[in-house]
Amino acid sequence: MIRADRVPMGLYVPGTSPVHRAPVWAKLTVLAVFLVTTAIVVDTWVGGLVSIAVVVFVALLARVPLRVLARQLTGPVPILVFVGLLLWWRSTWQDALSTVLVLLAAVSAAVLLTLTTRVSAMMAGFDRMLRPLGRFGVPVEAVSLALTLTIRLIPLQVQMVGEVLDARKARGSRAAGLSLTAFGVPVVVRTILRARGISDALRARGAAD
Repeated sequence: MIRADRVPMGLYVPGTSPVHRAPVWAKLTVLAVFLVTTAIVVDTWVGGLVSIAVVVFVALLARVPLRVLARQLTGPVPILVFVGLLLWWRSTWQDALSTVLVLLAAVSAAVLLTLTTRVSAMMAGFDRMLRPLGRFGVPVEAVSLALTLTIRLIPLQVQMVGEVLDARKARGSRAAGLSLTAFGVPVVVRTILRARGISDALRARGAAD
């Protein structure tokens, strides 16, 4: 049995909570409203803390262990810290902290969606929402698959960025830490390899037909 603090990135956490049982369209609607509201309304670090508190409340309601949610954020946190430092340099620490907290709340909310929604349920939800577009020739099943893969792969992509950063730290190269090329090339190469692997797997199963 997988320990709660060892749940892999993006893996569904089974449960019978109201959050788990909620329809996908409702989850996506609430997520969209939350993202838009926090981005437009929140402009102080206190508001950022409130946004995070809302996500924590939903996680507790869903009975998702907070350490599981926290583990999903090990990749984004270094990136958010970098963004915060950059904003602090260009503006004030209050603005930087507010922005970082809002972004952290947004990422946490999106991750919580993947932790409480099965892949099959997510695809079925997208199919139902996009079904009217099928009358206009839109390939609903293909679009649903693409959207589902995009959402599910975001945590894995973030994890990969963290692995690249850890690998550079392990090599002890301080100069590489300041080089965009030294960081970007491995990320791009790994991303292309993963995309090719997924493409080959889908083609082998006839998903590309």
